Amino acid sequence: MQTQRLEPSGGSAAVPAPWWSIGGTLMIGLFVAYLDRSNLSVGLPGVARDLGFDGPQFAKVSSWALTAFLIGYTIANILGGLLTRRRDPKWIMIACVAIWSVATLVVGTTGSIATLLVCRVVLGVTEGIYWPQQSRFAKAWFSPEQRTTANSLIQYYGQFLALGLGFMILTPFYDLLGWRALFHITGLLGLLIIVPLYLWRLPRKDAAPFPEPAVSTGKKERLTLASLGGPAFLLLLFSYLTQGALFWGITLWIPLAVKTLGFTGFEQAFASSIPYLFAVVLAIPLSRLSDRTKRRTLIAGLGLLIPGLLVVTLPFVGGAMAKMILITLSLGFYASAFSPNIWSIVQSTVHPDAVGPAAGIINGIGAGGGGTMAGFVVGMLYQSTGSYIPGFATLGAFVVLGGISLLLFGRVTRQG
Repeated sequence: MQTQRLEPSGGSAAVPAPWWSIGGTLMIGLFVAYLDRSNLSVGLPGVARDLGFDGPQFAKVSSWALTAFLIGYTIANILGGLLTRRRDPKWIMIACVAIWSVATLVVGTTGSIATLLVCRVVLGVTEGIYWPQQSRFAKAWFSPEQRTTANSLIQYYGQFLALGLGFMILTPFYDLLGWRALFHITGLLGLLIIVPLYLWRLPRKDAAPFPEPAVSTGKKERLTLASLGGPAFLLLLFSYLTQGALFWGITLWIPLAVKTLGFTGFEQAFASSIPYLFAVVLAIPLSRLSDRTKRRTLIAGLGLLIPGLLVVTLPFVGGAMAKMILITLSLGFYASAFSPNIWSIVQSTVHPDAVGPAAGIINGIGAGGGGTMAGFVVGMLYQSTGSYIPGFATLGAFVVLGGISLLLFGRVTRQG
């Protein structure tokens, strides 16, 4: 990606767009963050065996273990965006990475379900505080015309490369070294690589070319529904709730789901990864299409509607390979059409001072709340049916409603 020139607001000197110094650095950080999120999905069979819930309680305890992260994530995204809106995002992110890396290391040493759950909540809280800071960096360092591409680099590629490559990396480590080593390795990545990298590469917020508006009175401006974009914000929030359910409902359980479809060993790792690798490939042309046409809401809405319809058909498709093709097409298109655009939509429809809080509210309620609900839906339907497919199909119907909501949001905002 070539360096472009930005014109700072209120200034005359152009500055280079920090695609790699900020975008690339945060992409690497989010890559490691998602390894810390997904390591439990890979190591769950071994964790269940060693901690004693691999019998009749597997579905119930596993649902709690997988969603404990999302429970903390829900609360912290909202509070993180609100309480940190005047703090420098650089230091917030460094502190969060350090804390969740230590929590990940502790999981690798525990023999207690309670400790596992507490550490996963800590992981969720710190990653929830961390997430809105990325939107603040994108808003402060990239022009409006570049933000879909910038959000793709910062928030998208790290996330989906970690899922696409992570399952292929983590699964062999788990098979070879066991689940405890898996948590030790991912925890040390944060402490030994990401914390020093952020200290070195991330600038302070007062150097940004598109800074957050100053408050002359020294008081925080009141956060209102109007500053979030008005009542239409609720349509946006609901659409994100449904995508959070689809994404986390599949992602939390996909290593075990593909195993029940008959994939084992490297086939299991590859089948778990391929939907996310497909998303990475599709994101490049779709991000460029969004930036050129400015039809971000339409593209994002179709990124929910079409995948939702595909997932609904899963129970009616025979054969493990056919089901995996449907999951790959739906998750890949949803992720590449919806995920890079949604944050550009947020950054262009809420008040500049409310970008961090808005990102926290949307990601907290949407990803955290939707993901927690979906984790239990899939787990409980698996317990009663012996298959993960009914749970996936239920989430598909839900996300269709989210696509309709986002298209309605686009219509309302155009009229407004």
